Amino acid sequence: MPPETAMLSAAPPAQSPRLSGPWRTPLAWLAAAAAALIAVTAQAWGAMLHQWWNIDTYNHLLLVPLIIAWLVALKEEDLARLTPRSFAPGLLVVAAALGVWRMGEGLGINLVAQAGAVGALQAAAVTVLGLRVGLLLALPLGMACFLVPFGDEIIPPLQFVTAEIAIALTHASGVAARIEGINIHTPAGLFIVAEACSGVKFLVAMVTIGVLVVFTRFTTWRRRAAFLALCVVVPILANGVRAWATIYIAQFIGAERASGFDHIVYGWVFFAIVVAAMLAGAWRWFEREPEDFGWKSETLAGWKWLTLAEAYGAAPRIAGLAIIGLAGVAALSLLL
Repeated sequence: MPPETAMLSAAPPAQSPRLSGPWRTPLAWLAAAAAALIAVTAQAWGAMLHQWWNIDTYNHLLLVPLIIAWLVALKEEDLARLTPRSFAPGLLVVAAALGVWRMGEGLGINLVAQAGAVGALQAAAVTVLGLRVGLLLALPLGMACFLVPFGDEIIPPLQFVTAEIAIALTHASGVAARIEGINIHTPAGLFIVAEACSGVKFLVAMVTIGVLVVFTRFTTWRRRAAFLALCVVVPILANGVRAWATIYIAQFIGAERASGFDHIVYGWVFFAIVVAAMLAGAWRWFEREPEDFGWKSETLAGWKWLTLAEAYGAAPRIAGLAIIGLAGVAALSLLL
């Protein structure tokens, strides 16, 4: 890191600052508002928890709340310099998010309902704590989007892409084979690129890691875009290589043994190796330390438009009660 990025204008405090005093009331009302929103959207949150815990494609999402908490903790010193000022226009976003949730519930589309449930909490945080705090915590609030399980929609195309990569590599390795859709016929037997073999788990997890890395370690958009592109391309190619390796090994040890080996290696080893390789390759291009992510409170202090926007404020109690009221209206809509 360049020396100037590591310089501090003053000696670091002896201990980490605590969010107290002016923060207590806003945080209490945010907790009350969040509880009301979660209670109303409990079905969507229950479905998300089920997917996180029981579907291995989304097991990595169990780490997202911890990542969010870590990112907020990194901003504790900046947050301690601010006084939360509720942002009344945020109520419109809370209402819109609850509308999305209600629409998803009505149509029976879990992805839409879950996105609305998460969006309502994100908007509530900005509404009660203020726009300035929301900008300071833009990354952790944005990472909350990954709480919504997504990826099932791209499984079919991923199956075909994996099959095409696998058959190309199989032919290149000298193994006679033919392909019919996602079915690959070889001398060792028939291989089917099933949903579990599509690589969606690897891709979704890699994109989640990629977003965290690009906004904590890079500052230039060109490098961010390049790394995110790799987080999409590399897992797809790697999954095709994994499928080919299974087919190739099966020619010598049999299809059943090769498939069992594939699930163990891919589930526990292969993903870790690819992630480690990508991070190691990008290491020399990192531009900052994680604690320097996002905007600083000093930077936000110079934004005149932000000061003007904060004029549309309200007491934390009013903002919290308004959100609880919106949650009540949303609950009544379920009865209509």
